[in-house]
Amino acid sequence: MLRSALIFVVSGLLLVTVAAQAQQPLKLMANTSPPYADQKLPDRGLALEIVEHVFAQTSVSPEISIENWSRAVEGAKLGVYNGLAAAWYSDERATDLLFSEPYLSSKLIILKRRGEPRRFTQLSQLSGARLGVRVDYAYGVDLAAVPRLTLVQENHLIQNLLNLQNGRVDFVIGDRRTIIHQLNEYMGDKLNQFSVTGIQLEPVARHVAISRSLSGHEKVILDFNKALAATREDGSHDAIVTKWDNRYRNVE
Repeated sequence: MLRSALIFVVSGLLLVTVAAQAQQPLKLMANTSPPYADQKLPDRGLALEIVEHVFAQTSVSPEISIENWSRAVEGAKLGVYNGLAAAWYSDERATDLLFSEPYLSSKLIILKRRGEPRRFTQLSQLSGARLGVRVDYAYGVDLAAVPRLTLVQENHLIQNLLNLQNGRVDFVIGDRRTIIHQLNEYMGDKLNQFSVTGIQLEPVARHVAISRSLSGHEKVILDFNKALAATREDGSHDAIVTKWDNRYRNVE
């Protein structure tokens, strides 16, 4: 009788422990990168709104914190956090993180002053020019292959845009949505001073990436991918993207 009661109590405690673990939130990190992730934005940005919308279709409850990028990546690698909410894929990161299917594509553009009469369609045409870039930003473009291209580095995109306006650089490279957000936020009356070149660059994709040290990481990604496919099918994913893309005045 006592033994049966003890087994019942132990079994009950195990069930409670398992249930408690299942209810623990998935701790994800994202870096401040408007309009994708920013504490000040509605729904904390485009990327985080999509991630939370997709996870809402699963049994997983994400708890997303916004930190600087180096801390977010290192924390995810070490297992301090369970993963990243808006990561670009790389083979190096994939050794520590399991990546989801891409949930958002981001287009890179090269901006010029509108008064520049020449038409640019190839990266090689920037030979001899000054290009504004951000420090330690992975563009995925072999800029070193362009002869005599001078890279003018700044910590923030807005500094590059001001340099372009003032003639300190000839071009600025960056994520299209980020450039549009920064121009609308800080230089709304100067939008007509810039135009996008015809240089086509490979887009980059954002993923959820879960630490391989997390128990059940494969199921988290599997469930996310299934829910992502469902939101694309029902149109809710596109509705979120369209809402954000229509939020700001564009630059052509």
